[in-house]
Amino acid sequence: MITDPAPEIEAVRRKAAGSSFYAAMRLMPKAEREAMFAIYAFCRAVDDIADDGIGTRSERHAALDAWREDVARLCAGGAPGKAAFLSGVVARYRPRLEDFLAVIDGMDMDVEADIVAPDLSALDLYCDRVASAVGRLSIKVFGMEEGPGFRLAHHLGRALQLTNILRDLDEDAAIHRLYLPREFLLEAGVTVGEPLEALANPAVARACRNVARLAHGHYEEARRVLAAKPKGNLRAPRLMGAVYSEILRKMEAVGWAPPRNRAHIPKAQLAMIVLRQVLIA
Repeated sequence: MITDPAPEIEAVRRKAAGSSFYAAMRLMPKAEREAMFAIYAFCRAVDDIADDGIGTRSERHAALDAWREDVARLCAGGAPGKAAFLSGVVARYRPRLEDFLAVIDGMDMDVEADIVAPDLSALDLYCDRVASAVGRLSIKVFGMEEGPGFRLAHHLGRALQLTNILRDLDEDAAIHRLYLPREFLLEAGVTVGEPLEALANPAVARACRNVARLAHGHYEEARRVLAAKPKGNLRAPRLMGAVYSEILRKMEAVGWAPPRNRAHIPKAQLAMIVLRQVLIA
């Protein structure tokens, strides 16, 4: 049984209210919905360590190591420490320890050094850890078998993360991060250096369109998995794919040359997307 009222879960529920994530969760039965909020609470907790800038890098490494120890004990049946709110998820859905650890490893990449123009292989590893690993945890809750479930997590996770990277360019640059791949920036003639300077170059739009092309490829592969109608509750991943691919299309319509405005979906349009997903058999 998934117990509710852990403050960590309540906090993310309040923060997520009105978002596309919250809309996706409302399409799920209560037990699965609460499990997903618990997984999201875990992701927020370790992400905050990487992003809030509190403490030295070594102190933040230590904080992430403490999470590694707690989730390892939890999955081994020991005292879970800070991960206690995940106890019901682990007991009922049996997510893999390696996927919890992969999420933490992804956050540790941001702690190790500010990521600025990674090469494509490093970017793919980052996306796997911070997004596709979350998908691998989630498909256990969705009731999917590992074969199609892990394929969906691979492609949809990367698609969503690449879309987030394109949407959050300026916010990331403000904390000295730039996730656009080095190869695409150099191909576009953008000097790899200070993130804010790189993003001030109108040619950065070309690099962004190449990232968008990668994202579209992953969305298409995710749709192929979903079209095969594998076992499981597929409404939530379908909705996330529909919402974020629409955000990507909105960004493509206006481009990424400066000045940029953060893309979003109006509530009325989000409601229509949700309705379409509810009507899918």
